[in-house]
Amino acid sequence: MFCSKKKPLEVERVVKANDREYNEKFQYADNRIHTSKYNILTFLPINLFEQFQRVANAYFLSLLILQLIPEISSLSWFTTIVPLVLVITMTAVKDATDDYFRHKSDNQVNNRQSEVLIGNNLQKEKWMNVKVGDIIKLENNQFIAADLLLLSSSEPHGLCYIETAELDGETNLKVRHALSVTSVLGEDISRLAKFDGLVVCEAPNNKLDKFMGVLSWKDSKHSLNNEKIILRGCVLRNTSWCFGMVIFAGPDTKLMQNSGKTKFKRTSIDRLMNTLVLWIFGFLVCLGIILAIGNSIWENQVGDQFRTFLFWNEEEKNSLFSGFLTFWSYIIILNTVVPISLYVSVEVIRLGHSYFINWDRKMYYSERATPAEARTTTLNEELGQIEYVFSDKTGTLTQNIMTFKKCSINGRIYGEVDDDMDQKPNIIKKKKPMNFSVNPQGDKTFQFSDHCLMDSIRLGDPKVHEFLRLLALCHTVMSEENSAGQLTYQVQSPDEGALVTAARNLGFIFKSRTPETITIEELGTLVTYQLLAFLDFNNIRKRMSVIVRNPEGQIKLYSKGADTILFEKLHPSNEDLLTLTSDHISEFAGEGLRTLAIAYRDLDDEYFKEWQKMLEDANAAAHEQDEQIAGLYEEIEKDLMLLGATAVEDKLQEGVIETVTSLLLANVKIWILTGDKQETAINIGYACNMLTDDMNEVFIIAGNSAEEVREELRLMP
Repeated sequence: MFCSKKKPLEVERVVKANDREYNEKFQYADNRIHTSKYNILTFLPINLFEQFQRVANAYFLSLLILQLIPEISSLSWFTTIVPLVLVITMTAVKDATDDYFRHKSDNQVNNRQSEVLIGNNLQKEKWMNVKVGDIIKLENNQFIAADLLLLSSSEPHGLCYIETAELDGETNLKVRHALSVTSVLGEDISRLAKFDGLVVCEAPNNKLDKFMGVLSWKDSKHSLNNEKIILRGCVLRNTSWCFGMVIFAGPDTKLMQNSGKTKFKRTSIDRLMNTLVLWIFGFLVCLGIILAIGNSIWENQVGDQFRTFLFWNEEEKNSLFSGFLTFWSYIIILNTVVPISLYVSVEVIRLGHSYFINWDRKMYYSERATPAEARTTTLNEELGQIEYVFSDKTGTLTQNIMTFKKCSINGRIYGEVDDDMDQKPNIIKKKKPMNFSVNPQGDKTFQFSDHCLMDSIRLGDPKVHEFLRLLALCHTVMSEENSAGQLTYQVQSPDEGALVTAARNLGFIFKSRTPETITIEELGTLVTYQLLAFLDFNNIRKRMSVIVRNPEGQIKLYSKGADTILFEKLHPSNEDLLTLTSDHISEFAGEGLRTLAIAYRDLDDEYFKEWQKMLEDANAAAHEQDEQIAGLYEEIEKDLMLLGATAVEDKLQEGVIETVTSLLLANVKIWILTGDKQETAINIGYACNMLTDDMNEVFIIAGNSAEEVREELRLMP
């Protein structure tokens, strides 16, 4: 009667919109979440089990049992049970308090309200009552209740903006697109209520950047990917409303799949104390054995003479049995050797240290009125034992605010230039900034000091025009006009924002985009390009491309990415320009600037049609879809013509130099992870005091595999 049918392992998920009865037969999880460790029934047994994993607690429990045996105990069992109960009670109260706050947080999340389409009406429902297949309405600045398939939104063409800070720590807005067949549903409740699409997709998993599925509706099938999904934990931004269909709920959401189960954790101090107690206990056992042996010898040689006075018979007691009982008696008598009070002292010290952290004025962040908060009492002891710090560069050491500083176009550098070679290379000629006030659509904060670039634009240099046209077309930026008619950009990457803003101030203004077109203003003339394909960026490709058709009917591929990757895709005729641009990029990187290579390719109409047909087949493939698409991207991104390179600056955050210096003085070893060029990384290393002039040599790890890197690290001086 207490057994329940075990849920079968899920291979794929099948969800039907607006049909709870159909979806319930699959026994999908509801939207309630649990991050707590205990409940009223399980707290006592689980917490006691966890506490008696401490060696000292287990020892004193054993001691208490021994003291209940009158033949070996000369001390009252009260002397042991009082401190043991005190320690266990204090720890239990602390654990119960921590778990109470987990329950409180769970209840707060589970009782949030969402508008759910039930029948033909939108009804307020608690998050925990949301079911797979339900259609939910979300409003601006609202948290996403579950993993949803985006159906429609207030933005044109079914677009919506989300913030994923709770998932990946990134505050840049990301764009999601609804399918064109569902975006037409808009906010028409009657049409949404009649939507009965069937989604077949992957089983629940923890991959935040990947989703594969198919939507079947109205006798047609539509491929689904990560761009069509908005995940639990995200926040809807700059979008008045949107509707989504629940695909994964509660523990099946990607957020909860990544959170894992709350585990019992031991700190380094706990492990050290367990080891010390074992050694002390070993010493106590040795001492007990020696004393027991001594007692047996004494009992055998002298103790017989006392049996007459004690009225003992010869058979009632012998020396070996006396030694055995004496061993346990001494274990009880000498129990104070094992310091149970040490655990009490450590718990009190931990609690005090956590309050010291909360009260520390030097850790108060005045800009946001945020004090430090120790969420666990063991935080301080763990911080004090840190030996290595691993850090990202962008957004951690640096501000993640990109500024366009320089560029190389057709072999010529534009921007601030280095002074004469006989002077220090970091002394830079300061030119008067260009005046962009004549451009009413320009960004007032943008600054650029080289007037030669504007002269080249006015003279109609075709390479310069193509370079800026690429910056205005090859990106994922979304544009909006505010109430004053001013153009604002929503960017996924600060690098893209800096490049599009630079093109905007230099006369090539990105105006708007739809799923099929991109519109830009080229030196005052509005031009609409047909968007034929978008080859997105990822960490393997390290580049992105767009394929567009211009008003003259020409098909062009515009590409930007890491120079090490893009230079391999160039046409052989670019050899001289490649050498010159490589030198420029090395110069930019040596100044600590982030660089990207820029290239394009003219495409034949027939060739592109054949390639597009193969891409459609690859998108519909059931197996090895990603590999087929990657192969087609590689095929078309070749024989590129080099245009030049860009260089943007990302300044260090305030206080980074002082923080790094303090950590190094504390003998903490710092590792920084960056995807920048080696020269840029070294420059940033010197800028934040990780590398200093006192260092004899910077040791470069150049391995391309785990084995090569391991071997080079082993050989480090």
